Formats: sequence, C-alpha cells, structure tokens
Amino acid sequence: MEDCIFCKIIRGEIPSIKVYEDDEILAFNDVNPAAPIHILVIPKKHINSLADMKPEDEKLVGKIYGVINKIAEDKGFKDEGFRVIVNCGKNGGQEVMHLHFHILAGKQLGEKIV
Repeated sequence: MEDCIFCKIIRGEIPSIKVYEDDEILAFNDVNPAAPIHILVIPKKHINSLADMKPEDEKLVGKIYGVINKIAEDKGFKDEGFRVIVNCGKNGGQEVMHLHFHILAGKQLGEKIV
C-alpha cells in the first residue's frame, strides 16, 4: 500500500528504531510509547487487520508470536511479564490499517482488561 505508514517504514521511507527484522517481520519502537517498553511488530506483507487475515497468513501470524517471545527474552522482560495487544478495526481502536502487535512492558500495566 503506497500510503500506509507501516509499509513506508518497511520500505525505509520513514525512519524507525528497529528491534528485530527478518524477511517477513519487522519490529520497532513505537514513537508514542504507552509504557516504558512499547514495541510494534508487523508483518512485511500488508494485511489490513486481523479480520482481513487469510488462511495462508496463519503461519506468518504464528511466527509473529514466536518473534514476540524472542524479543521479550532478548530485551530481558520475558520473566517480569508483558502485554500483547492487537486492535482490530475502528471500533477495536485500530488507528493504522496494517496488522500490528503492540508489546507493552517495563512497568506494572494496571488493571486487567480481560
């Protein structure tokens, strides 16, 4: 998608502080962090949201969860705990229409949402 901010980050048109990258996935620090550690993990393939995921994307999304666990271990917050959030669509709070996973860590995150 030409006008997608995350696609522009993937293409290097917008700078980011990368935390992880491979052929299919990019993780970078959120520019407006909601916690001391706030990392966004995105597929390089443009998928609008979780609701738009196709069966062939299931392996990629599973891999993303493995990458999230690796980041948590590499950054040293795995044992203390962290939150993973995926907003889906307008009513779900999704602001950028490119599937992305928020990793929040580095402090007690307050009340449980679920």
